[in-house]
Amino acid sequence: MNNLDKKKCLPCEGGLDPLSKDKCLRYLEKLNKDWSLNSDVKSIQRIFTCKNHHEITSLVNLIIHISNNEDHHPEVTFGYNTAVVKYFTYAIDGLSENDFICAAKVDKITSI
Repeated sequence: MNNLDKKKCLPCEGGLDPLSKDKCLRYLEKLNKDWSLNSDVKSIQRIFTCKNHHEITSLVNLIIHISNNEDHHPEVTFGYNTAVVKYFTYAIDGLSENDFICAAKVDKITSI
């Protein structure tokens, strides 16, 4: 689980079980403390706040770049200076390692 930001997402078309709550919590420890595991244990999310609309749209574009490179796409909603990024794996109706890999890559670009 170390160096999640260095891993590459693997294709997931179902047939796998979603990660258990314990496994999700262990992965979550590797991420920025602002990520949270939703109560249904099917997704993780983080809220980002920037100074203005230009900065938040730049961040959203970076997240889009990561998702296109990894072929694993989050749900992103944003407004003037806030964005909510939510990862989950549609194909298994829960969380996979891919979600944590992408979250770690987002952490890396936002810690610069």
